[in-house]
Amino acid sequence: MKITLVTVGKIKEKFFQAAISEYSKRLGRYCSLNIVEAADEKTPDGAGESLERQIREKEGRRILDAVKEDAYVIALAIQGTERSSENLAAHLDALTVQGNSHLCFVIGGSLGLSEEVLARADEQLSFSAMTFPHQLMRVILLEQIYRSFRIIRGEPYHK
Repeated sequence: MKITLVTVGKIKEKFFQAAISEYSKRLGRYCSLNIVEAADEKTPDGAGESLERQIREKEGRRILDAVKEDAYVIALAIQGTERSSENLAAHLDALTVQGNSHLCFVIGGSLGLSEEVLARADEQLSFSAMTFPHQLMRVILLEQIYRSFRIIRGEPYHK
């Protein structure tokens, strides 16, 4: 199983870097993990909707450049489907049984994802109606993917 995370922006905070490194290491037992960081655009204070859309589109083109043709794309979006940890594990397991050997999760920047990225996605996944910083979302996503593998294999993991 190959898993790619395509994210906007770099992680600067050491505590996020440490958590990402830890879950990346843990996931090495279960899959081949690749994290691709697309460059983010600066958003000036007071930017209007038109400028914000342009920024999402620029970041979106960078995201799409990193998405492989063979990948099943899961975009993280507030309007996506919410799943429990157990349901996410069952869903990821079903995707692999259906022949999807490359899953690509996409995390947008602070303004979200462009319409083009959402259109390319095979599905949208929501972790909550709340908004999280994209740096923290990377940690949360990696933890849930790790938890999913543990559940799929019937291995113990805290609840």
